[in-house]
Amino acid sequence: MRILDRYIAKTLLFYTLSVMLVWVSVYTFFNFINEIDLIGKQNYNTLSAIIYVMINLPVIIYLHSSVIILLGCLLGMGHLAATSQLIIIQNCGMSIMQITQKVVNAALMFIFVVILLGEFIVPSTVEYAESFKAKALKENISTVNQQGFWFKDDNTIINVKKNFDEHVFSGVTLIKLNKVNQLDSISYSDYALFDNNNLNLKKTKYYQFSQNDKFTKVQFKDLQKYSTKISFERTLIEALEKKSNELSSWKLYKYISLLADNNLASSIFEVELYKRIVKPVTLVAMLLLSMFFIFGSLRDATLGKKIFLGVIIALFFELSSRIATAVSLRFDYDPLFSVSMPTIVVLIIAFFLLKKKSA
Repeated sequence: MRILDRYIAKTLLFYTLSVMLVWVSVYTFFNFINEIDLIGKQNYNTLSAIIYVMINLPVIIYLHSSVIILLGCLLGMGHLAATSQLIIIQNCGMSIMQITQKVVNAALMFIFVVILLGEFIVPSTVEYAESFKAKALKENISTVNQQGFWFKDDNTIINVKKNFDEHVFSGVTLIKLNKVNQLDSISYSDYALFDNNNLNLKKTKYYQFSQNDKFTKVQFKDLQKYSTKISFERTLIEALEKKSNELSSWKLYKYISLLADNNLASSIFEVELYKRIVKPVTLVAMLLLSMFFIFGSLRDATLGKKIFLGVIIALFFELSSRIATAVSLRFDYDPLFSVSMPTIVVLIIAFFLLKKKSA
């Protein structure tokens, strides 16, 4: 059995790598075409464009991993069916469900590698690629990230007009509330530094509010510097400038926790995190549904038609899952339920169909 396991895994690996090579080549070609308009500006030449596109290869593999693995497994199993090897395997006493289990085990091995790629390599390559491109175009990286943000940290509301590099801020306003949510103080500075623990304001205009039954007293101070402790880290400020799919799962979790602690909306980040958690199960569901079309007599339909139909149904399921998550964001449904329910339904249906065929 171990020899058969290795043979099936080797076959699926060969076809998965072949699909990946073709898929990545196509996307790399179109990504290079998108860079042609920038070639010739400053120091950004053809070689720079090629390097930039090549650095982004792990991103292409990660974003399209589900389709690549699905097509690779289907083509591998299709090859075994077309050469009658599946019939021989079945005649040796192995059931359809046992063969399907081996395919799923191989696919999960591929998925594990892809998850490691997405968590540890992709975030670094994306950042390095953008930095490389900015330097070649002689763009000031700090000016690229000049985006302001609002944030609530416990009883302090923070507004930053310009965020240069998650360390240097411009136009910073701190609004502090007391224990009964009344205005306590307002601080403003044209320039501030964040050291991952404290927000240090320079040349600060400080307004202190004290209230009694009838009046509100305002005291003004012109401070050379003012410091306040911040509970979140620099990496979370970094997350404000990125899309949810550009963050690692750990950063997503920390960001969601921070938003939840401050009673801020985090649905879009929760959906992305749950999608990654459910992704292996989703791929298994698509594989099971597609494997239903691999087995059976080739006289009912050609193998190519069966593979094509299986891929179409699996991709339609992927599209349906994305629509479900979009609907959950629009109508504020539970993100975990919206992400997992289509997968669970298809998984159950595919399992019983394969069970029935193997009976």
